[in-house]
Amino acid sequence: MRKLLLLLLFLSLSGFSQEHAWVYFTDKANVEEALTHPESILSAEAIQRKALHNTPIDERDVPVNEDYIVAVKAQNGIQIKAKSKWLNCIHVIGTTEAILALEKLKFVDSIEFAADALNQRAPLKQTKRHGKLEQAADYNYGSTANQVMMLNTDYLHKNDYTGDNMIIAVLDAGFPNVKSLQVFQDMRNNGHLLGGYDFPNRSDDFDNPSLSDHGTLVLSTMGGKIPNLFIGTAPEASYYLFRTEIATSETPVEESYWVEAAERADSLGADVINSSLSYSLFDNPAYNYSTEDMDGETAFVSRGAEIAMEKGMLVVVSAGNSAEDEEFPVVAAPADANVLTVGAVDPNENYVSFSSTGPSADNRVKPEVVAQGSQVAAIDESGHLVGVVGTSFSSPILAGSAASFWQSKPSLTNLEVKNFIIASASLYPNFNYKIGYGIPNFKKAYELAFPENFGSVAFAPNPTSNILKIRNTNSEPFHFILFDTLGQKLFEKLDDNYEINMAGFSRGIYIAMFEQDGIRKSSLIIKK
Repeated sequence: MRKLLLLLLFLSLSGFSQEHAWVYFTDKANVEEALTHPESILSAEAIQRKALHNTPIDERDVPVNEDYIVAVKAQNGIQIKAKSKWLNCIHVIGTTEAILALEKLKFVDSIEFAADALNQRAPLKQTKRHGKLEQAADYNYGSTANQVMMLNTDYLHKNDYTGDNMIIAVLDAGFPNVKSLQVFQDMRNNGHLLGGYDFPNRSDDFDNPSLSDHGTLVLSTMGGKIPNLFIGTAPEASYYLFRTEIATSETPVEESYWVEAAERADSLGADVINSSLSYSLFDNPAYNYSTEDMDGETAFVSRGAEIAMEKGMLVVVSAGNSAEDEEFPVVAAPADANVLTVGAVDPNENYVSFSSTGPSADNRVKPEVVAQGSQVAAIDESGHLVGVVGTSFSSPILAGSAASFWQSKPSLTNLEVKNFIIASASLYPNFNYKIGYGIPNFKKAYELAFPENFGSVAFAPNPTSNILKIRNTNSEPFHFILFDTLGQKLFEKLDDNYEINMAGFSRGIYIAMFEQDGIRKSSLIIKK
């Protein structure tokens, strides 16, 4: 009887309805040649960034075999909507029978349906759809000072770290009028609006006025600049604008557009990705994810985000706005990946009740940090200064700050940047599942990144593979404690000058805390 019920369920889901699926291929063409000549598959900027951070160029950077795509496109009843070189697959829409027929093609490795039931997994209960894009609140907020200064990003700006020479890719739902609005005039004049693409429409018209203005609002919090009125967190950065989201619907193909855009960003040399988008519940409940799926490995978009981080980009993602919804209160994909997930606080630095919570399904801290996500100053598609609400805006405020910080020390890897930001946060090394490690302090992050500037205490080399030398340049003794990233004390000493043999320590990040003359500071030690 149970087998009969499962068969009936399968037949009812297959029928003649149009299904979403990912078709994975067995291999790629001309891999060795492409890796020997990486300039044929990546931009000069991308190759330079990877070389600077020792990020390998590998088979995942090689494009999907176009012959395979042509062959699939020739099959009856199949539409190809997107492709991913990182995951070596394409996103198709068709009937269940037409999609399953693709398994007969010798170059098809496997097929993954977006509907769980068609992958012989238990179907999820039907739930209502979550709105993923916040609309501008009816609040006339006159300045960006609070949202910038809350993170001490103004300290970076005062030291001329404003995102210059950093590239940020923004993945969103549309960017109406960015080529004409005053708030982006400086960006355009300086050649910092590098371009963009509308993936759903396969068009360069990413700033079409008919699109959602969500991306315009998001971009303004980072790259906006109107002297004496409005300054974003990375006003001198350069930007690629990619539309991946269809604001009026929620379907799995948007995950594939997201991954395509991330791949494009990597190939163009982007340093930072900001994504104020999340995926959990869809228009068709058969495609829904469960909270148990939020492990960074299950959702297609989360797998793409993981690879984006592996490729050396810092991926900054909004936590989501569903904390008050009993059905899905936790962070959604791709915020569940090993990215930098950003929740929201109000202008007084208090947690806001809508900001999605953690942990991830595999019990990692989520969100990692928070920024202002209530009464946020932004510029809309009409050029009006408005107040907006949501983690959609705390994320870009943080992403822009991260880019400005990274400018101060471009040799840092994306993981080092992420760790410095976390270590600078207000609760660190403690955390909770509402605000993670707390509100970052980019002045402190800067001090952590440049430990040689710490008062009368100097240590070197950093990074180190074995001996770390601690030197005191005045006569006052100091207290030294070494912690791991979980806050466990590993070493403690009160002395003037000494050495620590770190040869037996695991590779990674460690926190050194110094106290001298009643002043306490901390710094990150990198063990190679």
